[in-house]
Formats: sequence, C-alpha cells, structure tokens
Amino acid sequence: MRLASRHDEPGSGSPASRRFGLLGVAAALAGLDLAAKAWAERQLTDRIVDLGVLQLRLAHNSGVAFSMGDRLPAWTVITTTAVITTAIAGYAWKTVPATGRFTRWAWAGILAGAIANLIDRIGDGVVTDYLHTAWWPTFNLADTLLSLGVTALVLASLRRDPGPAVDPDTTVEASTRQ
Repeated sequence: MRLASRHDEPGSGSPASRRFGLLGVAAALAGLDLAAKAWAERQLTDRIVDLGVLQLRLAHNSGVAFSMGDRLPAWTVITTTAVITTAIAGYAWKTVPATGRFTRWAWAGILAGAIANLIDRIGDGVVTDYLHTAWWPTFNLADTLLSLGVTALVLASLRRDPGPAVDPDTTVEASTRQ
C-alpha cells in the first residue's frame, strides 16, 4: 500500500478545471513542439548541429513510429492518426477528473505529442523530425512527450493501490444478512 501525496489526490479541483487544465497544458506543449519544428525547417535545411550525444538534424517521416507505414497513402495515416488521437482525447477527458496530478501530466504529454504530430502531418503528409542520436531513429519533441506520457501512465498504474474489490456498503449489507 502506498501513501498518497497531495499531488495525487483526485478530489482537488473541479472536474472542469482538471479537464481544461489538461487541455491547456497539452496545447502549450504541442505549441512548443510545433514552434521547434518550424525552427528546424528554417534552420536545419542544409546543416547539422552537433551537440555531442544529440544532433539537430532535419528529417521527414511519412510513416508513424519508426517509419512504419511510410508506403501508405498520406490520407490513410492522417485519418488513422486523427481517429486514434480523438479516442485518446475522449478517454482522457472522461477519466482525468478522477486522476492525480502525475497522471494528468502523463495524459497532457500524450495528447500534446499526438496533436502536434497530427497538425504537422496534415500540411504535407509528413512529420518533421529534428533530434538525432547515433543509436535511435530521428525524432522530435512530440515523440518524446508521447513516450514519456505513456511511461508515466504505466508507472502510475503500477503504483496505484487498487482498493477494495467490492463496494463496502454491499459488503456490510451482505454480512448482516448472514
């Protein structure tokens, strides 16, 4: 059993403030990624910036994760991505009022990454990537937000105390009948 912190309490803040907070954070993070992509398109077209372990290098990805589906028509990738993003947004909208701050930040990262990559892809069918390592495919901030968000959701699910398996009121009624 873990001890709850005030940051994990689902009861703080109204459901509306939690939902709009999620959207606000996701929009700000998506905007940051889109600004970085615009910068990369202007500044990295004919150069690579070496930062040691990380390089800033312009690349375009017509597929999804690890370029999977790069031979599919752009409309198929865009439509599928839009449907998945909408489903994730709907699920997050429904569940976020009952979650703690850590989980809300995770959902904000996932939504930000999905929305930013979708918006970027709509224009020309590709996503702009600009972060490169020698050991991983080129990626962007949206990809990082998605990965960190999913990792945070997994961690949040592992540390959650599942609580009682049955409704305590039902248990009391059942025990008094015996």
